[in-house]
Amino acid sequence: MKPLHIILSVVGGAIAGAAIGLLLAPEKGEDTRNQIVRFLKDKGISLKKNQMEELADEIAEELKK
Repeated sequence: MKPLHIILSVVGGAIAGAAIGLLLAPEKGEDTRNQIVRFLKDKGISLKKNQMEELADEIAEELKK
């Protein structure tokens, strides 16, 4: 595996783990989404509202499996 793939895998896993943790937290959905957006912005990742909603939907679907 190339070093870039390893780095991207680790970063992607960290982001997914943080997002899942926030989604499972007992808070209102809007508060949770705002926390995820702030976390991603701190990491230099900017998402538009529709992208955030798509990410949340994808994570929710994965959690149902």
